[in-house]
Amino acid sequence: MKDARTEVVEKLIDEKFPSAKAFAEHIGIPYTTLKSILKRGIGNATVDNVLKICKGLGITTDQLEQIANGDDIVTIAAHHDGEDWTEEELEEIEQFKAFIRSRRKR
Repeated sequence: MKDARTEVVEKLIDEKFPSAKAFAEHIGIPYTTLKSILKRGIGNATVDNVLKICKGLGITTDQLEQIANGDDIVTIAAHHDGEDWTEEELEEIEQFKAFIRSRRKR
């Protein structure tokens, strides 16, 4: 049975990317490495790879832990002041917001 953190990562990858391979390319790690991490559990991955995965998903390691524990994420702020967001980035923000909303319904 997979641990909750790994399940959260898999769910976010599925929601935000067309495939795990596309996500691995996006964060700059070999697909085989990502596949191994998801199979063995994110807790067995290197710190560098966990950080890359979380950054690629737009979350912190603390937020990953909170989501996995079923806790509400207290503070998430996305400010648009002085920043130009691409359509892809705005879509990713919307997908993450939808994911957080879906957690409330449980």
